[in-house]
This record gives sequence, structure tokens and C-alpha cells, in this order.
Amino acid sequence: MRDTPLTAWQGMDLLILRGDEELDRVPATEIERVILAYHRGGETPGDLAYAVLLTATDALLLPPASGIAGRVHFERQAFWQDKPCVYWVPAARAPLPRALRGGWSLFPRKLPGYLRVPLAQVQADLARWPVEGPQSWEQRKWERIVRSRLLQPWAPGGTGPANPASGGKR
Repeated sequence: MRDTPLTAWQGMDLLILRGDEELDRVPATEIERVILAYHRGGETPGDLAYAVLLTATDALLLPPASGIAGRVHFERQAFWQDKPCVYWVPAARAPLPRALRGGWSLFPRKLPGYLRVPLAQVQADLARWPVEGPQSWEQRKWERIVRSRLLQPWAPGGTGPANPASGGKR
């Protein structure tokens, strides 16, 4: 049996599975916020360190190997676009609250496979995280493309070299 949990959609429920066993089920309507903690630039699913899903009552910790950033996100792009609840935080600036570290070790060596804890136990710690968003993967990708361009995007009525109406004058 595989230790790493997997995530999948079944209808409008997010399932957390271990092999064929259903560990948990979260109706999509109950997901209030998804915080993606990332390494490096956070621009690809491979940069994900962990994800925290928040409902009205609970916080769920999911490792990147669960598929939360890849398969689960990309199978429901329209859902995430319509529900602006995806936030971003650098993993280095978002230490996991004690309740989400799992086990008894003060210095855990690896991220727990999956945890669900009452939101009240971690809410104060999560509130200190410097989150950005809401912003979907697609919006984040386009923002990165715009930042990498040499010229700023043209805005109607604006001035500057990117606006032909200004004659290139500043």
C-alpha cells in the first residue's frame, strides 16, 4: 500500500485516497481557501512545497505528491477561476503550525502525508503568513509573462513608448 495520499475529483467532491481507501472527502462548496506554499518562483506545480486547504471548520495539509497542484487543479480550471480562493506564499516564510507538522518530533524530517486539524488550532499561525492572491495558476502564469517582457503593457490613454497614441512621447 502506498504511503502518499492521492487527491482526485469525484463529481464536485475532492477525495483524498490512500490506494483504494478513501481517507477523506471535501465538497468543493466547502473549500474557502487554498494556500499553496512554494519553493523557488512558484510558477509550476513542481515548485509546490505543500498545500493547505481551508474549510469553515478545518485545515487540511496536502503534500505535493498528492496531485493537488497538478491533476486536481488542472481538471477543474473553470472551478478555480470562478472561485477566487487560491493564495500563494513562499514556503520559507510559512512555517507549518505545530498541529500540521504531525508526529511527536520537534524537528520532523519530512512533511506528513495528509493531516486534517480543526481550523481553530492553526488559524492564528496561518494569519501570519504573507499570502498573495487570490490568483489562479493561469493568472500567475500570465503575470510572470508580463513581468518578463521588456516593454510595459499598453494601456488605452496611457503615455509612453508602448502606446502608439502618445507618439512615443513621455
